Amino acid sequence: MVVSGVAATAPPIPPPFTSLDVERIRADFPILSETVRGGRRLVYLDNAATSQKPRQVIEAISRFYSGENANIHRGLHYLSERATAAYDAAREKVARFLGAGAPSEIVFTRGTTEAINLVAQSWGRSSLRPGDEVLATGMEHHANLVPWQVVCEQTGATFRAVPITDRGELDLEAFDRLLSDRTRLFAVGHVSNALGTVNPVRDLAARARARGALVLVDGAQSAPHMAVDVSELGCDFFACSGHKLFGPTGIGVLYGRQSILDAMPPWQTGGDMIERVTLERSTWAAPPARFEAGTPPIAEVMGLGAAIDYVESVGLDAIGQWESDLLSRATELVGALPGVRLVGTARAKAAMLSFVLDGVHPHDVGTVLDDEGIAVRAGHHCAQPVMQRFGLPATVRASFAFYNTPDEIEALVRGVERARKVFG
Repeated sequence: MVVSGVAATAPPIPPPFTSLDVERIRADFPILSETVRGGRRLVYLDNAATSQKPRQVIEAISRFYSGENANIHRGLHYLSERATAAYDAAREKVARFLGAGAPSEIVFTRGTTEAINLVAQSWGRSSLRPGDEVLATGMEHHANLVPWQVVCEQTGATFRAVPITDRGELDLEAFDRLLSDRTRLFAVGHVSNALGTVNPVRDLAARARARGALVLVDGAQSAPHMAVDVSELGCDFFACSGHKLFGPTGIGVLYGRQSILDAMPPWQTGGDMIERVTLERSTWAAPPARFEAGTPPIAEVMGLGAAIDYVESVGLDAIGQWESDLLSRATELVGALPGVRLVGTARAKAAMLSFVLDGVHPHDVGTVLDDEGIAVRAGHHCAQPVMQRFGLPATVRASFAFYNTPDEIEALVRGVERARKVFG
């Protein structure tokens, strides 16, 4: 999901789309050939919630379990050595993919949510004091709001949020007013999962760090769809999830600046995160092992590595252009339908479209679309403050990936038209 600059009045995009061999790509995703709801062709437009998996990822996981399965970092036997080498190689791959300075700056977690909670409970509980402030934004996913609210309650720090405009962009003047010498950390989503807004993270991070604050970026919606370089962004932490990156569930990544990770205490304790244990006291291993207690999600890490290989083989530039074209087409066609209101028309947008249909609850729209075989998300998208900002209980969200097609956009349009007729 990449910067497109498309607003509600996007000009028509003439067919055909020519930047990707989408039919070849779709052949790599077994589930896209499935039929649903009585034989209807599946149109999967819920990629912001979770992406589908290419056979290369599925085969990597199967290959591990069928030929390499063993615990890592603990065994001297052949299988353990193979599994350890593959696991460590995947960490190196993730470090390159995100532009980290070293593999030791990459911590494997269960997902973006756990990565953010790790920072909140390790760095936050040990560093925040009464009088300190944590600044987030009003467009964050709950996973980048609730952990900071909780840790502020635990430490006596104050939680603040930057408001958003009618277009779904951050109010930058308010950001400058709220940012102060008391701000210890700024938490911001790279891409809003509810609106598609692409935030100017590099500029925001520079302003925050100039005031002495650390910066955490929720990259769950950006890492799968645009090139990410954490050093270029200037952030101290970056979190993302494997299942949105065309990889398996149960695996995520936390990038942390090495000097900060070195100073953070462990969040969870147990095996493989210790340096030495006696009955009197224990000492901790260096990062990232310090933050990976217990047996890690080894097979999922293998799948994540395969997913990164796949995305890079397609090419993030080509992915970005295709998804931008899809967004332009969807914005034009859906936005022109009678009774449709687009929610989130930022100048920099990602490949997702949130909307409401006059007089029809989003859940009802989603039900009609599902009956047509079209999978979208209808709800508050774990971003209730966004819904409150726009005075809505929910929206319909169609989110696109590089395996989606112009025909699927047209199917979405027909489905929304049917919902309008059914409930009109």
